[in-house]
Amino acid sequence: MSNTELVTLTLPQSVTPTTTACEGRGTALRQAQDVEGEPTNDSRTDQELAPIDGGPAAWRLLCAAFMFEALLWGFPLSFGVFQEHYSKIPEFANNRYISVVGTIASGFGYLGAPIIMPFVHRYQRWQRQMIWIGWPICMAGLVFGSFASTLEVLILTQGVAYGLGFLIFYYPILSMVNEYWIARRGMAYGVLCGASGASGSVMPFVLQALLAKYGYRTTLRAVAVALSLLTGPLIPLLKGRLPPSERANMPKINWTFFRSPLFWIYSASNLMQGFGYFFPSLYLPSYASSLRLGNKSGALLLALMSVSQVGGQFVFGSLSDRKVPVNVLACLSTLIAAVATLTLWRLATSLPVLIVFAIVYGFFGAGFTAIWARMSTAITDDVTAGPIVFSLLNFGKGIGNVFAGPVGGLLVSTSKSSGGPPSSLSYRWVIVFTGVCMFASACTICLRYSKYLINALVVR
Repeated sequence: MSNTELVTLTLPQSVTPTTTACEGRGTALRQAQDVEGEPTNDSRTDQELAPIDGGPAAWRLLCAAFMFEALLWGFPLSFGVFQEHYSKIPEFANNRYISVVGTIASGFGYLGAPIIMPFVHRYQRWQRQMIWIGWPICMAGLVFGSFASTLEVLILTQGVAYGLGFLIFYYPILSMVNEYWIARRGMAYGVLCGASGASGSVMPFVLQALLAKYGYRTTLRAVAVALSLLTGPLIPLLKGRLPPSERANMPKINWTFFRSPLFWIYSASNLMQGFGYFFPSLYLPSYASSLRLGNKSGALLLALMSVSQVGGQFVFGSLSDRKVPVNVLACLSTLIAAVATLTLWRLATSLPVLIVFAIVYGFFGAGFTAIWARMSTAITDDVTAGPIVFSLLNFGKGIGNVFAGPVGGLLVSTSKSSGGPPSSLSYRWVIVFTGVCMFASACTICLRYSKYLINALVVR
């Protein structure tokens, strides 16, 4: 979600494979399921269940999940193209809150994590019903959005309806993937992580071409039809491996992690990172347009950033798996993202500089969420509390995602010198805010070592 992330953790089982998860969205759900392990009902044998880590059923499910990840998560990640278009048409021109549509559509996947993860785990027999409920809501949001002539209606349809539908259907799919892929789960989530990178390199160009030729009404209807035709026939392939009767109940959760100072340090750092992280993907196309760098420059920047994000998530996830200190990785991610924002983006006046910024920022900025699992295990080693900590980190990033829309609109509006369309200078406070948030995130991590610095000064 944000974009796709790779994370690594040790499972509380006798087999402890290296695993990865997308957007951080699958790890907490996976941890909760791994507590129960394989079914132990003697009335059923392993031969009655589909094989794990391979076999036709497992691969069918993974291929279907790949398509859902690529198309239905890739669409809101390409909203920067829609924002650039909306800002130029009479219905929405000069409205400073256009970006709220995109941030809500993608933010629901983070904000709803603390609620939907325990629900899916407790009521796994309802997984397929949740998919059949959430998927039509997404499609309906796009169709109804095509009739919108005010921003409020667009927010409720393309934003709220789409984001809510995605939240409802996506986590059950991840739960099914977790049931089929255990020892090779890292490979399975690696496939899912590549989905958003693949779609992110193509979808912005497709959407931009459709918007330029047909406008947003026809484009939203065409996208709804295309997504329905490409993903609807795959829904019958989305089946869990374990019968409902063989799924364990929720264990009692240990809430003592709230008393850990490290939890609050990581939560604050994650919140600050989330506040700044989403602005480049929202405003780079509009910024490039203000510099008159060409009609396809915005789509190109989003595509390059999307691919770079997948690489950054993989590298940071791998480094965290090799026991590189999580605080070092967190500071490296946020500090380089801050420097790139305040130098490359702030001073950019040409497309090559923006391309370098998109690649650098995408790589290091997205790496932060790849270390969420290591943060979770550093806070608590309790198998019941780990998923909750992880879902709260999702929630924190979701807050930043949703608020990026109105905050960005306010900052752009404040920067305008006239009532006309924004110039490149209109985004200067957005750029500064992004850089400051990233820097503040790194400084918050450093608070963990403040007592050592104070002790050193006192000794001297």
